Amino acid sequence: MTAIDDSEATVRYIVDDVPAAIDFYTKHLGFTLRSAHLPAFADVTRGPLRLLLSGAASSGARATPEDANTAGRNRIHLIVADLDAEIERLRGAGLPFRSDVVSGPGGRQVLLADPAGNLVELFTPAGQ
Repeated sequence: MTAIDDSEATVRYIVDDVPAAIDFYTKHLGFTLRSAHLPAFADVTRGPLRLLLSGAASSGARATPEDANTAGRNRIHLIVADLDAEIERLRGAGLPFRSDVVSGPGGRQVLLADPAGNLVELFTPAGQ
């Protein structure tokens, strides 16, 4: 087996509008633009997470089977220090939440939708 660079985790989101996705992730969630090949593709990073934003013209989107185009329960999980402050900030920016705050033994979370409807979970661990 060939060695793999595992210094970052990579997730692909299929998006309708790559520039809108870049704006959403960099402006509101603290990601940094790594590269852009508009209108087909861009990738953004936050810490060890590399998020691939694949538009309709990208190879990643073209490889998706027709019957797999429904949203699942998958989402990226971002830890935030103050969930209530983040919710207030993002609501002030007019961003759409897809759930109410949910509390559990591990902490509190809320689901936010990106411009294509992909889910982002904002999470504050218990005790913070």
